[in-house]
Formats: sequence, C-alpha cells, structure tokens
Amino acid sequence: MAYKILTVDDSKTIRMIVKKAFSPYNCDVLEAENGVEGLALAAKEKPDLIILDITMPVMTGIEMLEKLKAEKELKEIPVIMLTAESGKDSVMKIVKMGIKDYVVKPFKGDQLIDRVKGILKLAPKQV
Repeated sequence: MAYKILTVDDSKTIRMIVKKAFSPYNCDVLEAENGVEGLALAAKEKPDLIILDITMPVMTGIEMLEKLKAEKELKEIPVIMLTAESGKDSVMKIVKMGIKDYVVKPFKGDQLIDRVKGILKLAPKQV
C-alpha cells in the first residue's frame, strides 16, 4: 500500500523537490500551498506523514501544526517541519510542539528521505 505524504509549502520549487524525492518510492504525494489548504487536505486524506513549511502566507506552518495537534483524528500524524531558520529557539519551539523531525532549508531530496525513513518504512516502487 502506498503511503500518503502531504507537503505543505508556498514554494512550488520546494513542493517539486519533495515530490521528486519520493518518486522512486511507493508514495502518493499530495500538495498544498498554505496551512489552510494543508489542514483541509489533512482532514480529508489522513496522510501518513506531513512535510510542513514554517513560513507561509494565509496560515503559517506553526499555526497549522497547532491546529493539527488539537484535532483528535489528526494529532498522531507525524510531521517533519521545513525551516529556513536554524536558530535554536525556533527549532526548540517546534520540537516541543511534537514534530517528529525537521529539515533546514535549503535541503536535498535525499536528506529529506533519510529523515522520513526514520518514521516510515519506505519501499521502492514495484516496476
């Protein structure tokens, strides 16, 4: 069974990097441009993992994370945050909110996959 991965980022480039990183694996990558779309998609699709940017318009990643953690049906979904800030304070804040991991931008697809493999058992696509 394919994993559902939800990537929430206002940058089309980042969403493309995420999608490309998962392309060799048995995963369906869903995309949202902001926290409002991401939250709606998470509620509808119940993804196995959410890759969430912190800095976005409309609703930030932190606001979306707070809402996810408040929802009984969504709070157990593992979240990997993407952040341009490597400052210790901001990283500690998101870690305390219950994320599984974080990746500092810019990043390469294989760095993200390494982190994801700590959470999900990714399997290569069967040809």
